[in-house]
Amino acid sequence: MAEKLKIIPLGGLDEIGKNITVLEYGKDMIVVDCGVGFPDEDMYGVDLVIPDFSYLVANQKKLRGMFITHGHEDHIGSIPYCMKQVNCPIHGTAMTNGLIKLKLEEHHLADSVKLITHKPGDVVKAGCFSVEFIHVNHSIADAVAFAIKTPVGTVVMTGDFKIDPTSSDGMMNLARLGELGNQGVLALLADSTNVERQGYTPSENVVAESLDRQFRNCDQRIIITTFASNMHRIQSVISTAQRYGRKVAVTGRSMENMLKVAQELGYLKVKQGTIVDLNTIKSIPKNKLVIVSTGSQGENMSALYRMAFSTHKQVDVTSGDRIIISASAIPGNEKAISRIINELYRKGADVVYEKSEGLHVSGHACQEELKIIHALVKPRFFIPLHGEQRHLQIHAKLAQSMGMNPRNIHIGEIGTVFEFTGKSCKENGSVPAGKVFVDGTGVGDVGSVVLRDRKHLAQDGMIVVCVNLSSQDGSVVSGPDIITRGFIYVKESEDLMEELKTVAMEAIDRCQRKRVRDWSAIKSAIKNDISGYLFKTTKRNPMILPVIMEI
Repeated sequence: MAEKLKIIPLGGLDEIGKNITVLEYGKDMIVVDCGVGFPDEDMYGVDLVIPDFSYLVANQKKLRGMFITHGHEDHIGSIPYCMKQVNCPIHGTAMTNGLIKLKLEEHHLADSVKLITHKPGDVVKAGCFSVEFIHVNHSIADAVAFAIKTPVGTVVMTGDFKIDPTSSDGMMNLARLGELGNQGVLALLADSTNVERQGYTPSENVVAESLDRQFRNCDQRIIITTFASNMHRIQSVISTAQRYGRKVAVTGRSMENMLKVAQELGYLKVKQGTIVDLNTIKSIPKNKLVIVSTGSQGENMSALYRMAFSTHKQVDVTSGDRIIISASAIPGNEKAISRIINELYRKGADVVYEKSEGLHVSGHACQEELKIIHALVKPRFFIPLHGEQRHLQIHAKLAQSMGMNPRNIHIGEIGTVFEFTGKSCKENGSVPAGKVFVDGTGVGDVGSVVLRDRKHLAQDGMIVVCVNLSSQDGSVVSGPDIITRGFIYVKESEDLMEELKTVAMEAIDRCQRKRVRDWSAIKSAIKNDISGYLFKTTKRNPMILPVIMEI
């Protein structure tokens, strides 16, 4: 039997973020992207969501390299966690590798992981695979798509992209995609994030014009927040500030890191003396200052959040400050952003945000741009990536509208194995895949059981019943004592506390009459009786933890 090409998405399907895809043929395997997801509201205490790397660990002898399309968190954020389990060369463009290097340094991996830098047009050999870097437009510099030549045909992976003819780093290389299409493309794996939107994604130049309007005739301090990775946007802010004679200060760790990498690599054009230290801003007239900040998604402890709630050490928001939020809300962050906006208004600031001004454009292709890619690439098979179920389904219908046979369009789930020959594609089982939770320094030690307990505690609180029993005859020496957290305010509910002690004592007495000396049985009796009593009297169901000590 001839070998078949396997394409296995380990993330990025039925979800936004956590993008990672495996290509495997015979004894060779490569990985495209390695991103993080961000926790849902019910993932209490979880900091990050990373892919399950168990399939890569099991096949690490086959692994020939990791190829990264661009430097956004949902494409590079999991790299340190992956590299702690497997080790292979990482291939990316200059900006992408600069950001990856920062991550590896944070995790003390910079000396053990090999980073190889390429530019658009380069072709990299990795086992039986040949990977070509193709320039695309996106909301971060140095983004690329990949044309991956395999023994059964060429696979085109767009990564995140849009088509921007006026981009400062040049238009996406559509000509090369057209050449590949004419040569024959086996499969297209394309970004589905913006497939619900009709038309074309506006150019970044639209934002530059909007920023100019906001700066013009403004005699107050300007504080602007945007995605730290969007160097084109930050360049627009710096250029506009220079045009109006303003100094620029930066606050927020991710923004400072991004600025440092971008300047070192020459992606930012900044006149000498334009960027100033944040500690010196009190000596600069407010109408001559711009502060560029993190916090466009309402993140707790981000620089903008600390400014809004008066906990920032260097910046106090005052009446008349103009706050520009040059970003759109990632789904799920709307409430956090609204809370910050309301607090800024309460301080008397003039807040300008995307809903009222053209201060943000997406980095992802809308329907007409996606149609252009399909028309140029002319793939035999199509797998939509990077989206929730509705995005994948709508993208599949868009491909059909372009004349593609529905049988050649495959919507999978994470872990699905797509097997390709030169003429066929079929789903053939699945590999281990899923979500691994990062909580502080712990990776994978928070599972569904722990999350269920955290949800229970958050919703209903907790009651601890403490009792000391005699080691000789099992009689009660002291207690039961009731401790509550997150259930009721004890000082206002003393009658209920006494009732709970009585219920617990009755459960213990019943066990003693039956000569039960098994602690687990006594705990179960206390828990069941108190739970039943509380639900009957309060219609609440707190977590109940009996604690028995033998004296």
